[in-house]
Amino acid sequence: MTPLNYNHLYYFFHVATDGSITRASARLNLTPQTISGQIAAFEEQLGTKLFRREGRRLRLSAKGRQIYSHAETIFLLGSEIRQMLQTDSAATEVFRVGITEVIPKILANRLLQPILRRPGEMRLVCHEGDQETLLAELAVDRLDCIITDQPLESGSHIKAWNYRIFDSGFTFFAVPELAATCSDNFPHSLSGQAFLAPGRKASIRSFLMAWFEKHGLVPKIIAEFDDSALLKSFGQAGLGIFAAPSIIEDYVMSQYGVAVIGRTREFVDVFYVISPERRLQHPATLEIVNSSLGSGPAW
Repeated sequence: MTPLNYNHLYYFFHVATDGSITRASARLNLTPQTISGQIAAFEEQLGTKLFRREGRRLRLSAKGRQIYSHAETIFLLGSEIRQMLQTDSAATEVFRVGITEVIPKILANRLLQPILRRPGEMRLVCHEGDQETLLAELAVDRLDCIITDQPLESGSHIKAWNYRIFDSGFTFFAVPELAATCSDNFPHSLSGQAFLAPGRKASIRSFLMAWFEKHGLVPKIIAEFDDSALLKSFGQAGLGIFAAPSIIEDYVMSQYGVAVIGRTREFVDVFYVISPERRLQHPATLEIVNSSLGSGPAW
């Protein structure tokens, strides 16, 4: 198979991004005829059409969309390499951390803020995503650690280790007028009430449902959210009751204007750092783990 011509890929990427050979040629300081010839040569090499014309605009074909997705990743990596080379690597250490989508943003913020206050310069790079995607990034050394509420499964093909950093019980919240009607006889007062539930990606979801069943509670689940901040914003609008880790209780009340209905530690959310190192070496990962062991973060 003929090796891929990365110059052709580069021209294709810019035409696809700009949606026009004319605009791409102006950006690249080349004639439209040159760009058009390069695209034609690339399509001939690949044996497939990459664009279809709609009026004056070029649209990607189905195969073109697939190739564009890979090209975007390739040139993003190239941009990161240039930035890395322009940075004084001796003076600045980079800490690349993955944060699963279900981790409350304020919790991640408070865990990571001390990293930027360390002596010496450090650049923090945060990536958010689902656990499977972040573990794949960890496996190829694109992340230094992951902050999550799901431990690495036993027998996983990823070579990594779990470090439990702290756990938290749960507090149930609602807007003050709704909370006032539900505070007595908690948790039984939750039955029949509109409830905003964490999405099925959240490890706590199954524990919450089991807790409802244990106490014979039948709240009316009206919505589910993978994004915990979006869930709280619906609670702020008075659309239902929601639960959040008790460790961020004060923040949730002040930020969203809600009141406490009740609390429980019959089920807890456990938070972990997943690291590729059995013996932690990165100073920022060490700081997160060491500062959290025992009583948990002092917030």
